[in-house]
Amino acid sequence: MGISFSKARDADARDATAASGRAAGGDAASSNDASRAATGNVVVRKRVMCERCQRPATHCLCSLIPALDSRTRVVVLQHPDESRHALNTARLAVLGLKNAQLHVGTEFDSALWQVEGYCPRLLFPGEAATVLTRDSAIEYACDPTLLVVPDGTWRHARQLLSHHPALAALPRVTLPVGTLTRYRIRHAEDASALSTIEAIALSLNALESTQNFDALLAPFDALIAAQIAAMGQERYLKHHVLREGSRARIQHEE
Repeated sequence: MGISFSKARDADARDATAASGRAAGGDAASSNDASRAATGNVVVRKRVMCERCQRPATHCLCSLIPALDSRTRVVVLQHPDESRHALNTARLAVLGLKNAQLHVGTEFDSALWQVEGYCPRLLFPGEAATVLTRDSAIEYACDPTLLVVPDGTWRHARQLLSHHPALAALPRVTLPVGTLTRYRIRHAEDASALSTIEAIALSLNALESTQNFDALLAPFDALIAAQIAAMGQERYLKHHVLREGSRARIQHEE
């Protein structure tokens, strides 16, 4: 099917900076320390979060997020469940593109993709879907593309199309089957499943062959590296590199 927007809920991909409370007595929380709150005998340290990338301030990704221009407009339709996901790669993608929007919900107005001056296309597999390659830029040179990207599980995406016939009727584009992912800590049934940020970067590279959008993946690569470091090399090898069907094992074998 080419690409998948499902987000595998990997138990090993925990937040690398999660703070744990320590037993310290009922009055252990200092009144002049706003980052600490006491509940009973447990002191909970509240993490300071970056409002932009929504990562802990100590692991902020903003310095790695580019500001890329694109002729193509990217419109991400995100299921609410995905907005609460720890990795949320769609948000990172939109932050790195000047001509991109992120909309969270289950019902959307067609005005989001019916924009004057753009030719809307849906990034989703289908029998009539055009496979995006570098040659695609020649075919679409006359009209800037408005690329609609569903962000959710396969079930979420199918529900989205079922509830929005006009969206489902858009011309579809997809990525070549077998495209490798950088998502080394992910397990999914489809071996070619990509994260949303990867799907967007690869699509833009195909649609605008005179530019390169690989810089969009810099914060994503750093995020994955941090997750691997947090779990430790031994655990990563056991649960990802050596696990049947894992992304890391597939890449290791190749």
